[in-house]
Amino acid sequence: MSTTSEPARQARTRWLAGGVTAGLLGAMLAGASLAPVAAQDPSAEPDHTLSVSGTGSVSVKPDVADVTVGVTIQRDTAGGAASDAANVMDAVITAIKGLGIAEEDIQTTTLSLSPVYDYDDTPYRIVGYTASNLVTVTVRDLSQTGPVIDAATAAGATDVNSISFRLQDQTAAETEAREMAVLAARAKADTIATAAGTEITGIISIAETNAPVPMPVYYGDMAAEAGRDASAPTPVLAGTIEVRVDVSIVYSIP
Repeated sequence: MSTTSEPARQARTRWLAGGVTAGLLGAMLAGASLAPVAAQDPSAEPDHTLSVSGTGSVSVKPDVADVTVGVTIQRDTAGGAASDAANVMDAVITAIKGLGIAEEDIQTTTLSLSPVYDYDDTPYRIVGYTASNLVTVTVRDLSQTGPVIDAATAAGATDVNSISFRLQDQTAAETEAREMAVLAARAKADTIATAAGTEITGIISIAETNAPVPMPVYYGDMAAEAGRDASAPTPVLAGTIEVRVDVSIVYSIP
């Protein structure tokens, strides 16, 4: 026969209820704290990584030149400007073809007609029209680059806007530069890892940036004037161009 008093039984009941409530609350909090861990992406990047970049560069001789030449004419009327520009451009194209340049290697890149204003008058008034016609010539024999300019200016071209050199196919040069870039990045990563007392354990990602386009060489009116003098052929030196590849690599470390 139990001798526990009624007040003691009530106290014990309250204690047990409190313990159960506390236990349930603790379990709920533990579950909440564990939920984010269970939801983590198993493919997430490791905590310990080393990010480096590498550059590979190859200097090669170009085998193609792109030359932009044309005519800019101002006349009193729009029709006069357009007609005279067309006639001069026909002569320029004929002269260029006479050097053996194929028609498919001559492309019109600019064709414009715009009014010329006299800003000293109020309101402004049109005093003439300017017509421009430019073509880009692909020269596949670099020894013909200077003669193309001379032939064009002798035929009436007023503009020699730019010359850019490139490779017809730069796949091999890009491959060599890419290998150099990856090796440079790995050498840099190994140096950093060794200095930090760790080691490379794998590769997380590799990204390559585009190789830059060779920059054009601008000649402008000076080249056009030189081309008109038969005794002073326009000198054009192709030199070399740089094929460059940049890579960014993320390595894993312990």
